[in-house]
Amino acid sequence: MTKADIDRVQAYLRRLLGTERINLLAPARAGLSVEVAVQDEVIGTLHRDEDEGEVSYSIHLTVLEEDLPPLPKAATAPKRRPN
Repeated sequence: MTKADIDRVQAYLRRLLGTERINLLAPARAGLSVEVAVQDEVIGTLHRDEDEGEVSYSIHLTVLEEDLPPLPKAATAPKRRPN
C-alpha cells in the first residue's frame, strides 16, 4: 500500500469517526500489513484489495480478552414457586 493510500484512508477514518486519535502506521517492510492504532494502541490491521479494477480497503480489528472489562456478576434469578 502506498503512503498516499494510507494517508487517504486515515483522513477518511478520522472524518468518519470524528477523531484525530486514529493513526495508520506504515509497515517497516513492504508486503506487511498497515497497523490501525488509536493513539499508541494498535487495534487492528488495514488491507487493500483490488478486484476487477475496483479498489477497497478492509480493517480487521482485534480485541484481546485481557483488554475487556470484567464480566458482570451473574444476577441471581428469583426461585420459582412450585404450582
